[in-house]
Amino acid sequence: MTDKERGYRYQETHPETGRPWPDIPEAALALWDRLTGYSAPPEACLINYYEGEARMGLHVDSDEEAWDAPVLSISLGDTALFRIGGILRTDPTRSVRLASGDVCMLGGPSRRAFHGVDRIMPGTSRLLPKGGRINLTLRRVTIPG
Repeated sequence: MTDKERGYRYQETHPETGRPWPDIPEAALALWDRLTGYSAPPEACLINYYEGEARMGLHVDSDEEAWDAPVLSISLGDTALFRIGGILRTDPTRSVRLASGDVCMLGGPSRRAFHGVDRIMPGTSRLLPKGGRINLTLRRVTIPG
């Protein structure tokens, strides 16, 4: 989760209610098992909602201890123009359209690749009544013991 007071972090409970987060949906866990080949299940499912002119600048997902674990992303709703580069911010990038139902995995060397969302393409899906895009990102946070 992220907030203005403490920034980005993994936390076992909701910051306002103190209650545990809900379980990761079985369908998402089944995708992880089928696609990643990783020896342990994900520990977090981040949910990002993009609407209108929303973007996400180039970044590397680096807050996890388990860097050998892939990051698995599930796109729902409007198509996103996803940008991916190399392990240096200055490496060349390319764009890929991620439509509703697409799954993207960053694993192996691409796990440390800079990536982001250039833009959302409004009206490309009817999944969400008011439009926009939801991205579910499954991550293993700790090194399996």
